[in-house]
Amino acid sequence: MSEQAIPPLVPLEGWHVMHLFYQVDHAQWSLFNDEEKRQAKTRLSELVQEIRATPDTQLLGFAIATPKADLGFMLLTADLHVANAFEKQLSLSLGPEILSPVYSYLSQTESSEYTPTREQYIAETLTAEKRLAAGSSEFAAALKDFDVRMAHYLKFRLYPVLPDWPVVCFYPMSKRRSGNDNWYALDFETRRTLMAGHAKVGRTYSGRILQVISGSTGLDEYEWGVTLLAKNSSDVKAIVYEMRFDEVSARYADFGDFYIGMQLPLDLLFRRLCL
Repeated sequence: MSEQAIPPLVPLEGWHVMHLFYQVDHAQWSLFNDEEKRQAKTRLSELVQEIRATPDTQLLGFAIATPKADLGFMLLTADLHVANAFEKQLSLSLGPEILSPVYSYLSQTESSEYTPTREQYIAETLTAEKRLAAGSSEFAAALKDFDVRMAHYLKFRLYPVLPDWPVVCFYPMSKRRSGNDNWYALDFETRRTLMAGHAKVGRTYSGRILQVISGSTGLDEYEWGVTLLAKNSSDVKAIVYEMRFDEVSARYADFGDFYIGMQLPLDLLFRRLCL
């Protein structure tokens, strides 16, 4: 069976997301002559262009700030076969022994079950909080604004368009399931109320932090992958610190390792990696 004949593996909604982290083997790289190095960098450059030209596909490339890894990619695309094929090609792009995977994470973009519905917004915000009369011009304007905002928000959750902001932070996380701090033992309304407070903190960083939450239950070792894009590292540090005091994080969150990277054009990325 040819690659073209394989049925696509596409989620019911959203895209697959791969975070890929590599170490560069400079000892192996030093064995290449100048022409082999040029050809290797050309292969990777052409592959990056091919990936970015693929419909419904995005690829971020970044240098990792610490020795946890040297190079990172964030790949978003619908078909898991396509994601898998591009991942294999990226891993081999500079040569079979140059890029060594040190960490990877698979997830999917998803909507949130805690997003307020139209009915909840009418009952809780327009009627109870703002005390607007149904049928009034103010009520209709506020509801229209909500519909527009939610359509934009849901589209971004499932099909985000990522900017070239310089700072990229990735970490996996799960909700705790132990003793009195078992998130999954809470009823839905309690969880929804807690997440509303959590989201309120996040909204205060609008324009400074762009957050992509991708689900990974059943796909990888944690339950979510969190990607933060920022214009400086201070905002990443600030939002993560402030969120730690929110009950959702303080009582119910377990975190994996944090990876901090810097988005760079490929020519600068090669120089940063000493290639």
